[in-house]
Amino acid sequence: MKTPAGKECRFYYENFHRGRSDQECRLLQANPNASSWRPKDCHNCPVPDILLANNSPDLVLEATVKNGLLGLGRRVEVRAFCSRHLVDVPDPHVGCRQCAMEKPGLKDLFGP
Repeated sequence: MKTPAGKECRFYYENFHRGRSDQECRLLQANPNASSWRPKDCHNCPVPDILLANNSPDLVLEATVKNGLLGLGRRVEVRAFCSRHLVDVPDPHVGCRQCAMEKPGLKDLFGP
């Protein structure tokens, strides 16, 4: 579904049918420690770009909203985890290094 920022994201949900006004980020809802979500948070969220770059079914994302100084500059921070190899993924745009090593042709991209 398209976010208020105009990007596709599988975690965003909205329903304006028959007078309803529901908008939510299901990724942030899944994290009990995350601050409340606002539609403006979609404008600086890295999740749609991560999903576009890496659509691995083993990539698990966890997001939180961080406030800047004096409540200004809210941003969405994302942590990634590989459920196949049970390791943290430092760059979710690239994905899990061990998953890439298992695929022919991609081993050369990561080196030894």
